Amino acid sequence: MMMAETGLIEVEIEEKDSRIRVVRGVAASAAASAAVSAPPAPAVAATPAPPPPAAGPHPGAITSPMVGVAYLKPEPGAPDFVTAGQQVQAGDVVMLIEAMKTFNQIKAPRSGIVRQILVANSDPVEYGQELMIVE
Repeated sequence: MMMAETGLIEVEIEEKDSRIRVVRGVAASAAASAAVSAPPAPAVAATPAPPPPAAGPHPGAITSPMVGVAYLKPEPGAPDFVTAGQQVQAGDVVMLIEAMKTFNQIKAPRSGIVRQILVANSDPVEYGQELMIVE
């Protein structure tokens, strides 16, 4: 679960005569055998990731500057910072990203209309992930 949340595909730890290797996407029995302290074994191939979209990011996309948790509201029970179809001005706070117990304001880089919000409240986000489209 932690590997899926962080986007890790493979983790390997070596100490003295033992090695532990965990690869996401491998059957449970293969992962369990890799976790046993034993001499190094041949690498197990992970399932290849799908190719990235060819078009690239949307020109009006606001992307995440960090890994964290996205919040669309300033506090529980409060209305969202913005909604789809709403006009925003450059510098308006459109959401928060919590990283290491610090809430970072994500501001609109330009004026426009919020066309689409691509994350839900409390969703984990990755660096560079598209969060919102402002045109």
